[in-house]
Amino acid sequence: MNDVLPDEAVLWERLEDAARTIFAQYGYRNLRVPIVEATALFVRGIGDATDIVEHEMYSFEDRLNRESLTLRPEATAGIVRAAIEHHLTYDRPQRVWTAGPMFRHERPQKGRYRQFHQFDVEALGFEGPDADAEQIVMLSRLWAKLGLDGMSLHINTIGDQDERLAHRRALVGYFTEHASTLDEDSRRRLTINPLRILDSKNPVMQGIIAGAPKLVDQLGAESASRAHFEGLKNILSEAGVAFEVDPRLVRGLDYYNRTVFEWITDRLGAQGTVAGGGRYDGLFEQLGGKPTPACGFAIGVERIVLLLKADGRSVEAVPDAYVVHAGDAAAKLARATAERLRDAGLTVIVNAGSGSIKAQMRRADASGARWALIVGDDEVSADRVALKPLRVAGEQVALPPDAVAEHIGAAVEQK
Repeated sequence: MNDVLPDEAVLWERLEDAARTIFAQYGYRNLRVPIVEATALFVRGIGDATDIVEHEMYSFEDRLNRESLTLRPEATAGIVRAAIEHHLTYDRPQRVWTAGPMFRHERPQKGRYRQFHQFDVEALGFEGPDADAEQIVMLSRLWAKLGLDGMSLHINTIGDQDERLAHRRALVGYFTEHASTLDEDSRRRLTINPLRILDSKNPVMQGIIAGAPKLVDQLGAESASRAHFEGLKNILSEAGVAFEVDPRLVRGLDYYNRTVFEWITDRLGAQGTVAGGGRYDGLFEQLGGKPTPACGFAIGVERIVLLLKADGRSVEAVPDAYVVHAGDAAAKLARATAERLRDAGLTVIVNAGSGSIKAQMRRADASGARWALIVGDDEVSADRVALKPLRVAGEQVALPPDAVAEHIGAAVEQK
């Protein structure tokens, strides 16, 4: 778990602002759920044979009522729980998103921490491939807004329940034949959840996995899941979103069906997935609700911030002006002037504490401010504020306090 310091937080805010804007453009509304839920929710929703439930969840007993609680390892189960509890899809489908910290006890890696942050976006009550495609296109728009290049889209279908069962039997047969070459983790998964073997990152396993039966081979020509996948591909092609069909893509959670997808970069090492998701039509019923189709995705905030850093796209959070002052009367005028500038939408720092004008000017320069506003006895007597440009060549001028904002605004427009 790590701190996010102010210089880096600027990049977080850039991502957050862009995401909120684009989600709203597509009609997604904010939904906020607790970071702590009953442990049973994640066992039922994610699957008790997943790595998350078996090894990674931060679970504890509430000493007041002896209930087992868990810090959320992902957000979808909590959103579906909230939708069932509050009847969100009773009248109409819902597009929602949430954001915040998630918790998994796993080995820290580049861009992956035990407390990590995600945007989680869900379309609840939508059954067609158009909803899946909309979310993928929305992510493509987000990458463009952030100026991120080199993002590749991988998609796959994992079919419906009967098709997955047939695929499971084929996988068990195949991997049983190769049992002597499986690693310990894969041998354990073979009898619990063989599909998860395909998600192994062990380099030794990749050759065996490459020869495993493909789920797409279990899909009949008239299969509804095949038609859904073809519809998804057609819509993405119409939208001009390039994709690669990856038959080994399965995602790590049990609740997915049909569409699964990941946006991947090659600039973060082995952990290159920056966003991923898919369809989970059975999760509502699994958690005690009425059958409700749904799809969604999550974005890894830390990983996107790493990409923004690598691209050198950091935005300095610098003030428009730094106000330097000396004397009680000057301090009063300085504060009043700063409030006028803030009323005009400018960012202003007023020097706090003591210090000579020279020392304060050094602080003004170090702040990165574009302008220094200087208020001393002479300025108070004349009801003026001295304005000195710090980042471009220019003469210092003295202006009435109510004219400063207009002068700065005109200078910005000329630039």
